[in-house]
Amino acid sequence: MKVLIVFAHPEPRSLNGSLRDVAVRELEAEGHEVRVSDLYAHGWTSEVGRADFPLLPQDARLAPAAASKQAFESGTLTADVKAEIEKLLWADVLILQFPLWWFSMPAILKGWVDRVFAYGFAYGVGEHSDKRWGDRYGEGRLAGKRAMLIVTAGGWEEHYAARGINGPIDDLLFPINHGILYYPGYDVLPPFVVYKADKLDEAGFQATAERLRERMRTLATTSPIPYRRQNGGDYLIPSMQLRAGLEHSGATGFALHVEQAEARSPNGEASSMRSTTDGCAAIA
Repeated sequence: MKVLIVFAHPEPRSLNGSLRDVAVRELEAEGHEVRVSDLYAHGWTSEVGRADFPLLPQDARLAPAAASKQAFESGTLTADVKAEIEKLLWADVLILQFPLWWFSMPAILKGWVDRVFAYGFAYGVGEHSDKRWGDRYGEGRLAGKRAMLIVTAGGWEEHYAARGINGPIDDLLFPINHGILYYPGYDVLPPFVVYKADKLDEAGFQATAERLRERMRTLATTSPIPYRRQNGGDYLIPSMQLRAGLEHSGATGFALHVEQAEARSPNGEASSMRSTTDGCAAIA
């Protein structure tokens, strides 16, 4: 497979830098082709501005979505953005790697998304009617490809559990997994999360590195998070509300948008699971 890692950490000697190197070496050992977009090293411009849209008249009001659409359709996006779009089209798998800063991705990575996920490329595509609402959430330009996150967090795993003070890690990462990756069509794999990142000793690093190697070895076979497809019949169009009765017992908020999975208990009886991401915090 072809794998693109978009890396967002300012220090190459950081834990993130070491884990990136582990991932690259394992992927290449497995025969995969790997490219890395190191945003800090490349001096990525994160802000969207007039310079992104050469065709926009100087006296015109900047409407970013409309300007992005015009630039994409006319082939006048800036060279750095075009290069990243070409990498996304090239890659079978996209990995976003970053430290969790203030409960989200670093600004430079959000700026990469803002500029690279152009109108007409990652959004604003497909038919809008009373039967479909565009090609998104399971469909779109990047459908058929896989994506996942490699995330480091300073807090304890317990802090990010269902009853943890920081909120469940699945919920914190939902806007990225569902809103950025699933939206243009990626099959999104459970994230690889490293907790207590600043306290990791050598033994802890070695154990974490081995778990990451295993995730890299199973990129093609790991089951994606079972998000509901927008145009698959679960949602009313155009209100985009989940049809009544499809949710599993007690589900609210983000969990509504994950299909119920069934698991077998040791006695063979079915038991419900919130999603495939429930166990990811324990194994990441």
